[in-house]
Amino acid sequence: MKNTLLGSLYLSIAASIWGGMYVVVKVVVDVVPPLELVWFRYVIALVALLIIGVATKQSWRVAKRDWLLISLIGLIGNTISIVSQEVGTMLSSAQMGAIITSTTPAFMVVFARILLKEKLTLKKAISILLATAGVCIIVGNAHIDSTNQLGGASLLLAALTWSLMSVLVKRVPGQYSQIVVTSYAILVAIVLLTPFTVGRLAEFDFQAMLQPSVWSGLLYLGVVSTACAFLLWNRGLHMLNASSGGLFFFFQPIVGTFLGWLLLGEQIGLSFWLGTLFIFIGVLLVIREK
Repeated sequence: MKNTLLGSLYLSIAASIWGGMYVVVKVVVDVVPPLELVWFRYVIALVALLIIGVATKQSWRVAKRDWLLISLIGLIGNTISIVSQEVGTMLSSAQMGAIITSTTPAFMVVFARILLKEKLTLKKAISILLATAGVCIIVGNAHIDSTNQLGGASLLLAALTWSLMSVLVKRVPGQYSQIVVTSYAILVAIVLLTPFTVGRLAEFDFQAMLQPSVWSGLLYLGVVSTACAFLLWNRGLHMLNASSGGLFFFFQPIVGTFLGWLLLGEQIGLSFWLGTLFIFIGVLLVIREK
């Protein structure tokens, strides 16, 4: 029960951080294009993780047989998913970004059943249905129209690939520190993205990055939203089964929608609070199941 509560806390904090990330991306992406934004964010995150890893004297050795799995995590989750997420958020709204990618738990249940042979209990199914219903209620107030279809498709791809990555994380041997696994996965993403970004950096407006809202946003995305949140998410997943852990992703639309209203002027109403209640009930059922 202690592991369940601690894992639940880790996952809730990580998802809440990512909910706030959508608001930050909406501000920063006007100055830093999506691909470059992901690259900068990962470079900052890798520096932060290396400092933490050295300070805590982590062992960086990984067996050859596990490199393919870690590389797939870096490709699927840290590259394809995050780039799709940034593009989708740029083409849509902070609310839409948080809401569509919150379909992640449903995809995680499917991948967990296929790859990990996890059973879908009745209580778990009810939890997912309640939380999904909560998101649908919130969506009803998100004013999503046809002009955002490309952004929505990109966000859906982000949700699908992030779900697969989250299940693959469960297959990483527990002997490795999450700091080490996260660092190597991010390094894979940097290597994959560098050929597409390095040539464009010469034309980049670095003067615009000196704006407080931009450089502080980059620091948040790199250190808090990537380094810290990825560590919390991966650690939390190892304390819960994948399908139950994914349910905590629903905290993302709550925080994303609330901050979109608070900071960007995006409208919310009674539907937001009713949807939030459904989501909390669904999460509570998963915690009590343990």
